[in-house]
Amino acid sequence: MSDIDVIALRRLDMTLLLVFLSMMRHRKAVSVAREMGLTQSAISHAFKRLRDAFGDPLFLRQPHGMEPTSVALALEPVVREAVETLDKALKPPAPFEPARAEAIVRIAANDNEIMTMLPPLLARLSDKAPGLRVAVRSLERKAALAALAQGEIDLAAGFFWDLPSGFEARSLYGQGYRVVARSGHPLVGQALDLETYCACRHLVVSPSGDLEGIVDDVLAGQGRRRDVAAAVPLFMPALETAATTDLVATLPERLVGIYAHRFGLIVHRPPLSLREIVISAVIHRRNAANPLHRWLVGAFRELFGAS
Repeated sequence: MSDIDVIALRRLDMTLLLVFLSMMRHRKAVSVAREMGLTQSAISHAFKRLRDAFGDPLFLRQPHGMEPTSVALALEPVVREAVETLDKALKPPAPFEPARAEAIVRIAANDNEIMTMLPPLLARLSDKAPGLRVAVRSLERKAALAALAQGEIDLAAGFFWDLPSGFEARSLYGQGYRVVARSGHPLVGQALDLETYCACRHLVVSPSGDLEGIVDDVLAGQGRRRDVAAAVPLFMPALETAATTDLVATLPERLVGIYAHRFGLIVHRPPLSLREIVISAVIHRRNAANPLHRWLVGAFRELFGAS
């Protein structure tokens, strides 16, 4: 604000600008007073303040009314634009019309959410909001929140815990895990107990390359361990690897429910108790009242919210 003359601006207020525009229309003080619901004395005082602020008489008295000076004529379009801009700012946002909207929606998620959410989301947008285009970035929690804070994305979908201030989350669904193995696996058949589970060689999904995860923590609490042979950063390679090797994988149940049959995988409930994870849609609070963002969150909740 270093280039703004704060002192000069403080000499004005909205009423003065409205009085000025009214006089430009009517050219008579009595008409301005009637339109503004002010007394003649108040109008006279307003014009004194306007003349002082702009250093010009602004209006000259003539037999037919008040004639604007050249300064007033030059000011009129500038003042009108300023008043109209403020008027728009004070009005509530226009209702979002999905069928007529045109915008790029930027979403962040990991590949689990991309694989399970993107196809139905694109189908919904194609039907309800064909003018919306979607750009998806593969980001984990910390990077997704940073992108939201910087305004680089509109929404992040995934598992977010201990959400910092400045963000709003809408829970969509909770999910557990499923164990997958190839058909004909030498150890995994129609049933899967804890002994067999621990005897298998395992594959984990870890963007950071860690060879341990929540399963290993739970097993350690029971005095057990499993043999983790490999870690991959994405879920699609995990499904393909489980389908073509003797490695088994413990994966999110919604992902397994959609893709297991496509890879010919057999599916079991884990033979140990694993905490459920809650998938949420997260936006930045500065966009909480934005009609597009509200509609987008609503679309996620309609598509993926728990019934």
